[in-house]
Amino acid sequence: MPLFDLFRRDRARRQAAVSAQVVPEQGRCVQCGICSFYCPINIDVRQHAWVNAPVVESYCLTCGECVTRCPRGVLRFERSAR
Repeated sequence: MPLFDLFRRDRARRQAAVSAQVVPEQGRCVQCGICSFYCPINIDVRQHAWVNAPVVESYCLTCGECVTRCPRGVLRFERSAR
């Protein structure tokens, strides 16, 4: 794979993270709280899943820790309207 393709793919990934928000799938969440526990800036992601609302806090880093750590795969990134 050419080096240029690696940079292009990485750039696309960064742009998606900047314009994304974490969206829960309420029906599958068991309220374990692992997502909130691993959030580096202490956003209560579990509460967002409880009320089926996307994480739209302006200080969310979109680091993906909550999405990665969720044992049931309830959280996902979705493009925001920002």
